[in-house]
Amino acid sequence: MSTAPETSAAYLIRGAAIGGGARTDLLVRDGIIAETGTGLSAAGAAVIDADGLVALPGLVDLHTHLREPGREDAETVETGSRAAALGGYTAVHAMANSSPVADTAGVVEQVFTLGQKAGWTDVRPVGAVTVGLAGERLAELGAMADSRARVRVFSDDGMCVHDPILMRRALEYVKAFDGVIAQHAQEPRLTDGAQMNEGAVSAVLGMTGWPAVAEESIIARDVLLAQHVDSRLHVCHVSTAGSVEIIRWAKQRGIKVTAEVTPHHLWLTDELVRSYDPVYKVNPPLRTDEDVKALRAGLADGTIDIVGTDHAPHPSEAKECEWAQAAMGMTGLETALSVVQHTMVESGLIGWDDFARVMSTAPARIGQLAGHGQPLETGSAANITLVDPAARWQVDPQRMATKGRNSPFAGRELPGRVVATFYRGHPTVLDGALNTPLTSEGA
Repeated sequence: MSTAPETSAAYLIRGAAIGGGARTDLLVRDGIIAETGTGLSAAGAAVIDADGLVALPGLVDLHTHLREPGREDAETVETGSRAAALGGYTAVHAMANSSPVADTAGVVEQVFTLGQKAGWTDVRPVGAVTVGLAGERLAELGAMADSRARVRVFSDDGMCVHDPILMRRALEYVKAFDGVIAQHAQEPRLTDGAQMNEGAVSAVLGMTGWPAVAEESIIARDVLLAQHVDSRLHVCHVSTAGSVEIIRWAKQRGIKVTAEVTPHHLWLTDELVRSYDPVYKVNPPLRTDEDVKALRAGLADGTIDIVGTDHAPHPSEAKECEWAQAAMGMTGLETALSVVQHTMVESGLIGWDDFARVMSTAPARIGQLAGHGQPLETGSAANITLVDPAARWQVDPQRMATKGRNSPFAGRELPGRVVATFYRGHPTVLDGALNTPLTSEGA
């Protein structure tokens, strides 16, 4: 693949397999896909040889922790969105658990502006459901929805909205602007002091267990609340087989529920905790092999709608310590595509068309992101990811763009490599490396 000059306003992508299908040429001009077909030519356009590459709509993450404002030692909007671009993402949703919490119009507009200034991806803030994530009173949901950031997804992620009355009010409130409440399903009284999944491994290690029912009971309650008020519920980072069954039951009854699974829950199990390596400490915890199989099946059959990275970078001191004191969380933006290729595509559970659905189309729809997740056809916004599915690479956290070094896949060889990312028609990534951001002056 050739590197296009950054001054070019037009790019001719030749021979990409759209969604893994027939080879097609894509002419990108002025931020849109101007033409598709075979044997295309365009005077002055920079030519990109995409033979052997799969073309996908730019990936969209509904669940990213960018840490800014307040925890710039862990991540910033700039570093996180660079990592997103390298991972093939053209849009990410920044979770609200910053410091200060994104619970006002002022804070979400700050995050939104930082994303525009960075220019690597669209950054859409997620607003907090409750003030300070404290679970006591609703945050300024309407003001955040009406702000320049146009917030449509609200979550106290990291904390559960455990009060059913407050959860009902939140679900009712967001109906006015077709918003969605994204719930971190964790009954706090069932997880007090929990360190890992409750099961055979926790019993052997003598660690306080985190029972599956702590997640499943909240999901069961919330789908019934969503049905009662006829509102939209999104379930964050589903991790148990029982949760999949509850969501399947709810969807069969027409309840407006969507759900996500993380890349690490599609692959890793609680057996890894035997190492006592805090890189495997995460919320919700790594579960059993039976849970992993159920999650994969649920993603394949559409019960689980999307993959959300739950990218959670931490400074080294928060992870390089004893298990009990370590922070929970894993990085994910730069490895998600490869992990999903390994667990879902190479296993034969889904093809590249469904990969596009769970990594781009469905998350863009849930988050109401105009211009993202669209089919790669004439007239669509040119948010495009080019992937080399035959490539293999070894994960080295020290070489990643994110500030976080807490990747659970460190040292593993993964399939698939992001070769190029086009954000609004501008290549933020070329030949697998950062190119230039999209600036206000244009590219």
